[in-house]
Amino acid sequence: MRTEDAVDHLIGARLAELRAQHGWTLGELAERSGVSRSTLSRAERAETSPTAALLNRLCHVYGRTMSQLLSEVEAAPAALVPAAGQQVWEDRASGFVRRSVSPPHAGLRGELVEGRLRAGADIAYDRPPVPGLEQHVWLLEGALEVTVGGRVHELGAGDCLRMRVHGATRFRCAGPAVARYVLAVVRP
Repeated sequence: MRTEDAVDHLIGARLAELRAQHGWTLGELAERSGVSRSTLSRAERAETSPTAALLNRLCHVYGRTMSQLLSEVEAAPAALVPAAGQQVWEDRASGFVRRSVSPPHAGLRGELVEGRLRAGADIAYDRPPVPGLEQHVWLLEGALEVTVGGRVHELGAGDCLRMRVHGATRFRCAGPAVARYVLAVVRP
């Protein structure tokens, strides 16, 4: 089994577990998240790799960040995670690669994530996973457009954008090359 498939199975099992903990049917979760029952079912059974937008909607419903969700499918947290041991997840449909840089820990409010978007990639989130989430986007290379509250911010290498997210956001790789950035996330 490929590593990506193993992560998809772990994520699917955790999503099913969260739904069961809340006592929701697939239909109830579909109503709460705006995601179809069939898509939820396929994601829980790992028949499809969930997209970043899908995980974002589910994280919103469950009141956790994406890093929290992904850390819940990992082994016990460590103080140091070598680069080779940092969890990488790919949204193959959109061209988004996400690496959890910080050692995950449920008791911490902050985390660091490395994001990579291939040229032309465009990811829209209809809401934050946790309302009021503070994010700092530090672009390391490439060009990136970040839309927050209807306002487009054009970032070049070295630029940093701070935002508190309450509504929709969009990340678009505006250049001809990959956009690579660090995302610092701080829960309210």
